[in-house]
Amino acid sequence: MDKYGLIGYPLGHSFSIGYFNEKFENEGINAQYINYEIPKLDNLLEIINSTPELRGLNVTIPYKEQVLKYLDYVSPEAKAIGAVNVIKVEHKASKTILKGFNTDVIGFTKSIEPLLERYHKKALVLGTGGAAKAVYFGLKSLGLEPRYVSRRKSLEGLTYYDLSPKVIKEYNVIVNCTPLGMYPKVEECPELPYESMDSHTLLYDLIYNPDETLFMQKGRLNGATVKNGLEMLLLQAFATWDFWNDKE
Repeated sequence: MDKYGLIGYPLGHSFSIGYFNEKFENEGINAQYINYEIPKLDNLLEIINSTPELRGLNVTIPYKEQVLKYLDYVSPEAKAIGAVNVIKVEHKASKTILKGFNTDVIGFTKSIEPLLERYHKKALVLGTGGAAKAVYFGLKSLGLEPRYVSRRKSLEGLTYYDLSPKVIKEYNVIVNCTPLGMYPKVEECPELPYESMDSHTLLYDLIYNPDETLFMQKGRLNGATVKNGLEMLLLQAFATWDFWNDKE
């Protein structure tokens, strides 16, 4: 039986395990998906060496960037982003080959593109982690001008204190790549001047639990278009399966 899995720490609610095991059952695929909660990334090699039937892995927080040094091949897109969330495992006669890909950018761009209007030219990316890097890359590929927003001052980014009503009007696409508002802490949201938003504002939240985060709710009440990350997740799952099965 082929095995697939997810590496990360800690692993709470995982979309992938339910999705893939249901897919295997429904499509009669002789495979199993397992959550590998590993406290340090060195444990990855133990999993690979002790599981000859392993064919692929998903990678989540906090290992999307750290995992690159373990890989034999990294796709140009994943290299440019600096983060990998899909590994294809190939067992050759004498060696195991690990190939890294990034489906964050594929899922995100396909999901947000239908919502973009001609007046959406500049975007704010809240957060600076692996997913934020993929979103930044994806927005640029769609022709937008993105800027990072974080708590700390940096040369290329803004801080939350910089987000005046004028900035919100100019950067009218805002993507939340932070965990703020994720279940169970549903009462949290990024600190933004939501009252400066209007019907030209597009808020996209990578979070999908709850369905509507406080970030989305506050934007919607001020006329913004809002979307959560569930469709992105589904699109990523499709792309993941293609990478594992050489359809890239």
